[in-house]
Amino acid sequence: MVAFVSRTGRQLQRYNKGRRQVVGCIPYRYKNGKQLSLDDGTLDKELEVLVISSQKGQGMLFPKGGWEMDESMEEAASRESLEEAGVVGNVECELGKWSFKSKRYDTFYEGYMFPLLVKEQLDLWPEKNVRQRRWMTVSEAREVCQHWWMKEALDVLVRRLTSAQQAEEDVAPCAVC
Repeated sequence: MVAFVSRTGRQLQRYNKGRRQVVGCIPYRYKNGKQLSLDDGTLDKELEVLVISSQKGQGMLFPKGGWEMDESMEEAASRESLEEAGVVGNVECELGKWSFKSKRYDTFYEGYMFPLLVKEQLDLWPEKNVRQRRWMTVSEAREVCQHWWMKEALDVLVRRLTSAQQAEEDVAPCAVC
């Protein structure tokens, strides 16, 4: 069963030395559901990422939000993707950790990002009425994403997927994480 209400409030959220900890995902999929060779530059044409509109602004970003005490980072990333973007999938190995300053609250945050290989896109989700979502190429997402640290996470994801695909093509064992 899926909860169709977003969590609110910050009483259960995690902080590290006064820095709010947030977790997010880069939801992705391959067109036609399959990976293709990266040798001819098809990654940007075949890989799609899902961006969402900011709730309080004009920009686009990847789903992210507070990491709460009763969940793992991966559970928080999955929850945020469901609440904000209406997608469900497999949370993969962490892309990294970034320290950034919130424009709204004039304080520093710690942000962790994960890839989410999308398995299902829901027609109804908790923030459907306050957000728009849009699948786009990596290049398009880099142009519209409003946060530098999310763009860096996207670059890490692309490098990881490229390395994994090349390893598969070389028939070598691949450790994605």
